[in-house]
Parts: sequence; structure tokens; C-alpha cells
Amino acid sequence: MLWTRGWVTFSGNNAERMHWQAAYRRKVVTAEEAIATTVRSGERIFLTGNCSVPHALMEALVAYAPAVGDVEIAQVLTVGPAPWVAPEMEGHLRSNVMFIGSNLRRSVWERRSDYTPVLLSEFPLLFGQGVLPVDVAFAHLSPPDEHGFCSFGLETGLAKTPVESARVIVAQINPQMPYLAGDTFIHVSKLDAIVEVDDPLQEYAMAANPGDPVVEAIAHHIAELIPDGATLQMGIGAVADSVLGYLEDKRDLGVHTELFSDGVRRLVEKGVITGARKTLHPGKITAGFVLGSRELYRWLDHNPLVELYPTETVNDPCVIGQNYRQVAINGAIEIDLTGQVCADSLGPRFFSGVGGQLDFIYGASRSEGGVPIIALPSTAKEGEISRIVSTLTPGAGVVTTRNHIHWIVTEYGAVNLYGQSIRRRVQALIGIAHPRFRDILRHEARQLGYL
Repeated sequence: MLWTRGWVTFSGNNAERMHWQAAYRRKVVTAEEAIATTVRSGERIFLTGNCSVPHALMEALVAYAPAVGDVEIAQVLTVGPAPWVAPEMEGHLRSNVMFIGSNLRRSVWERRSDYTPVLLSEFPLLFGQGVLPVDVAFAHLSPPDEHGFCSFGLETGLAKTPVESARVIVAQINPQMPYLAGDTFIHVSKLDAIVEVDDPLQEYAMAANPGDPVVEAIAHHIAELIPDGATLQMGIGAVADSVLGYLEDKRDLGVHTELFSDGVRRLVEKGVITGARKTLHPGKITAGFVLGSRELYRWLDHNPLVELYPTETVNDPCVIGQNYRQVAINGAIEIDLTGQVCADSLGPRFFSGVGGQLDFIYGASRSEGGVPIIALPSTAKEGEISRIVSTLTPGAGVVTTRNHIHWIVTEYGAVNLYGQSIRRRVQALIGIAHPRFRDILRHEARQLGYL
């Protein structure tokens, strides 16, 4: 007999269904029992992140921490409190983070947590290929369907491969986790322990200061670069999300992105995002993970329009480059006059991470009609310093090289540096710097021999 559930078909019968349901019930334990029976000193835990952090498991781990030592928690960005990096956890739990959020930043700066730089497209492969073997994985899943398959839901891209590579999988099952299409499934038979919860998922607001005139000006300039039929990637942050508000007059936009938020849903409902001209997965929104509101999460549940896939596929520049008119919108902390982009550090102090910026900037550059964009306000610290600088701050990391750079956008305009000489790049970037800093940038450029 064939069982059909929307986008997936499996063979099976009532006996098979009863078998996995019985196995499921045998695996259900409390969070405390799951931690006590799976976590050992000196081992590595993989933590599902972003808005899918399994908080019940982490609360139990923190409570159990005094009983273990030297446990590493491998993770990316996590939304919400992070009690596992509190000072009293030192010697017991230590995070190894590949993208630093505000909740872990101080622990990294105080050397109580580690930072490992890696392209987002290669993050899952660190675990899948055994560079960082996983002893125990903490997953956050939807309840199983009638065939026994759970969905990774909001966080498929960065979680599926690491979780499946683990020796032991502990799953937090939550009916509030949306069930999503794509390559998001894991069968109950693969799980070693199950902790049932019914808790709201963490929400994430892209814009900390909605209506910021600088952000809105940048978004307006970016929107003018986006043609009808383009496929969009939006990095994390206010600028990328604000751009969506300026695209209502566009036609047949598509989405292929590492992440998206509520703005995408609004454009779908307005008929702007249709995916009709997408090269890959036409008619579908393809992504790795989702950050947003509970309204967005409800919209996603069993929505066949949206498909999530592992990030090693979504962020692969060779895959990205196959999309027609791929637009990549990413941010920066500072950019020097030759086109070098720092996006992960304040000088030598690590601030965030590499993320998917280079994956999509390079991928979009390989796309027919692609538009790779780096966007940033012209100043920081309430206008006291320029983000366009003659040379990067000593110790600053280069995420996107001067060889990969194309469009740069500030509130003062947009310039394309690709194929331009250093002299012309310098002139173009000074032209979109804040007027207060243009004269000093020209002076410093002459001293460096650029002009």
C-alpha cells in the first residue's frame, strides 16, 4: 500500500505505523532523564540554533552541568537567553560558536567561549565529514506525521546534517514547530531520546528601529537595482528586510536564500513573490532557515510553497549561480577604499561571523544577470566615524575580498566596483561616503598612493 502525504510518498501499512508509534512512546523521557543518560564529560554536543533552540534540553543541561566537565557545545547563532555561557558554567560547559550573537558575545570576548570562523555553506560539513565529530545532538522537531517522520521545521539548513551525524540524537518534540517541505525530515527510528514540550518558539524581529531614515534610504537604493523576475537572497538585519517594503511594484520575484523573515510572507500575499521565473525550484521559496514571528510560523506550517534544504546545498555558490538574476543583499561593518569588506569583527574583536555573505556574493556573481550587493550605513557611533575607511581597522577580518566585490550601497547612493581600477574605486566609494568624511578620505587616499 502507498501512503501519500502532500509532497512525500512512502510504502507502509497499519502494522508499520503501530510499530513506530510504539517505539516513539518507549523513547519519551523527561529532559532531566535525557541529559543524565546521554551527556558525558569531555564530549561534544551539537545545539540546534537560531529560533529553534531546544530550551527545555538546555535548561536541563545547565542544571546538570556541575556533574560534568569539559563539555563542548558546538553552535551557531541562538536567539534568546544563553544560560549555558554564564561565568559559573566555566569548566563544565564551553560553547564553540561559528556565528556570534549578542547573547554569546561577552563570553567570547572574555575567552569563556570559542569562535570558529567558517563559511556557512561549509558549517554542516564540519560535522558531517567528521572534522568536528558529534557525540550528542540536541534537535528541535515537529511531531511525527502518520509515517513517523518529524520535520526540522524552522532550522533545517544548519541542523539536519550535524544532527544526523551524531552518535546520539536527543529530540525536543514540539507541536508549535511548523512541519515544512523540502529536505527537512528525520524518522522517529533515528532518535534515541524524546522530550515532549508544548512551548512557543522564539521570535526574531529583523528591524530594531523600524523607520530609520538611513536604513530606508539604503533600502530604496537597493530596490532600484532589483529587476523583475529576480531571485532574492536577504542576509540578516534591518537593511535586507527593509528592502522588501520597496518591491511592491516588482513582478515575479523569487526567493533562494539562507534565511528569510516576515517580509517575504507579505510579498507573497501581495502577489509580488511568485517564483515564476526561478531557474531552480520554480514556484517555490527555497531557504535554509527562518527567523520571524509566530504569525509567520503558523503560515509556514504544511505550506507547500516553502521548501527548506541543508545549507551546504542552499549556500553552495555553484548552486546559487544557476539561478537567473540572483540578487544577494548583505551587510558590513566597514569597507576600505579598495573594496575589502569586514563583516565579522571590530578590529581584532570578533563581533558576529562569516555567515553566508561570501557564499552568496560569489554565487550571485556567477548568475546570469546577478546583482551582488554589500550595504551599510555611511557612519557608525551616531555619525562620529566613517564606515568607509582608507584602510581597515588593524586586526579586522576580510569576509568579502576586493576581488569578489560588486555593488556597494549606502544612504548616499550605489556604486559598482567590479572591473574598476583602484583609482576609480576610491573615487566611487568617496562619492557615497558621508559628506563630512569625504575630504579626509581623499587626503588619506593620496597619502596611500591611490589617487
